[in-house]
Amino acid sequence: MKKILLLVSIFIVLPSTFFGQSGKGIPQNLTTENTFSKSYSHLNDFEKILTSNQITTLNTTLKSSEKKSGHKIIVVTISSVKPYASVPEYAYHLQKYLSDNLKLNPAILIVLSKELRQIQIQSSNKGLNKLTEEETKNIINNFAIPEFKKGDFYKGLENAVTQIVKKLE
Repeated sequence: MKKILLLVSIFIVLPSTFFGQSGKGIPQNLTTENTFSKSYSHLNDFEKILTSNQITTLNTTLKSSEKKSGHKIIVVTISSVKPYASVPEYAYHLQKYLSDNLKLNPAILIVLSKELRQIQIQSSNKGLNKLTEEETKNIINNFAIPEFKKGDFYKGLENAVTQIVKKLE
């Protein structure tokens, strides 16, 4: 009886040792490399919500504001935040990826998702000195969202960027 119990135990435990999961998961580097693009410019319209003229105009605004204020602003539009749970979490990891992997250090990162109906303005330490959380909420609520509700995502982004540039100067 003891031998049978021992054999049954071995047959139950042994396969799980070979076929069980290690619990290690996917390394964070691999996740971010597969999630984020290999390069970023001032404006990255991955969701394809802007026209080429709007992209050119907003890119020009972002580049000139960087020359003027010395603070880099990067705008990213996305349709999905996977593998992250929310836009704020996505923005946090994107900003970390930009700084650590691409050596871009934006003072302000704007992540917009038309499909998810969310916007996140993420400030680095450089940006926090000039733009408070309350001011960020004010810019989103009073300058971006009214235009987004009208369906004009370009105008909402342009208004938000203009207000942020004013605060950074």
